[in-house]
Amino acid sequence: MHTLFQRRTLLRAGATGLTLAALGARAQSGWPTKPVNLVVPFPAGGGTDAFARPLSAQFAKQTGKTLVVDNRGGAGGTLGATIASRAPADGYTLFMGAIHHAIAPSVYPKLEYDLQRDFVPLALLAEVPQVLVVNPKRVTAPDFKTLLAELKRSPGKLNYASAGGGTSHHLAGELFKQQTGTFITHIPYRGAGPALQDLISGNVDMMFDGLGSSAAHIKGGRIKALMVAGSQRNPSLPDVPCAAEVGLPDYKVVTWYGLWAPKGTPADVQARIVEEVKRAGAAEEIRAVWASNGAHYGTLSPAQFGDYVRAEITRWAAVVKAADIKLD
Repeated sequence: MHTLFQRRTLLRAGATGLTLAALGARAQSGWPTKPVNLVVPFPAGGGTDAFARPLSAQFAKQTGKTLVVDNRGGAGGTLGATIASRAPADGYTLFMGAIHHAIAPSVYPKLEYDLQRDFVPLALLAEVPQVLVVNPKRVTAPDFKTLLAELKRSPGKLNYASAGGGTSHHLAGELFKQQTGTFITHIPYRGAGPALQDLISGNVDMMFDGLGSSAAHIKGGRIKALMVAGSQRNPSLPDVPCAAEVGLPDYKVVTWYGLWAPKGTPADVQARIVEEVKRAGAAEEIRAVWASNGAHYGTLSPAQFGDYVRAEITRWAAVVKAADIKLD
């Protein structure tokens, strides 16, 4: 038989449980009640889009609400980040940033946002190796060794496109130049999409691109891959050597994409978003798209993703310092 104290304790516990259950029910049913805006800080057609749009379709399937991909390109991805940082923290604006946003603090002295102060990290969505691609009509080198010899023989003769100053495409090129002792002229664009289109059209020679945006064009023969960054070949390009194989064991560049919400977004909404992201990662449609782009779906917790970003900020700051890059 319960004592009066025990009965009161049980009643309080039961009431607390009912309250938590009610809060949980409200969190599950209360969001989303309308379309969610996903700010993608690059023009349509770039590597971010290759993952944002399939994720948007899967989100709609899971929740019954639209995830609107809002492309806001400019300033190496920092314009869109600024816009997202100023959005209401109600769960209806999310930000899909990338490795570029871990580089930005080192190259832009007057950013109007702080990635770690103004956002809360939610999920690492994809990791994709960088790949060195060339226009086969402008660069006739059949393999990496031949290309490297040409670069050493004629400094400045060839150029490379990037998604903009201070982006991972730019820093991948600078890191490559540092490690090979070569000089290639940098041609910045307003996003990876326009840069890639100019590479395909033959207006530029080379590009250090995330495999996510290049994969389909490589397979279609419009551009040619000569090297994949890192210490292993990528399963989607089994015939393309990795950096370690061609004598660059320290050339490791991974393009990653992540999801943030504006600081102050309710914790229960954050939890629901993370839950939907995990569900999406288990969907066959998403697995197929990620595999076709040579990507890995992220498995980090929000806290682990935050640590990952901090480490990337530190790493790329060292590369920026060595290259003496400063942007207005």
